[in-house]
Amino acid sequence: MDAVRDRMPLARLAREIGITRGAVAQWEQVPAERIFAVSRVTGIPLERLRPDLFKEESEAEG
Repeated sequence: MDAVRDRMPLARLAREIGITRGAVAQWEQVPAERIFAVSRVTGIPLERLRPDLFKEESEAEG
């Protein structure tokens, strides 16, 4: 979530993806069901937002 907070205010992210700021503030990590929307809005790659779910291409190839 630090990468998200560094990229934009939580209120703006919440508005952009259609949820409340309070909901976003409760996240310790981006929920899987919100990962694509958060990545699209912030420009942060999926593998950086949730490395437990998405591997970097170089890791996936090896």
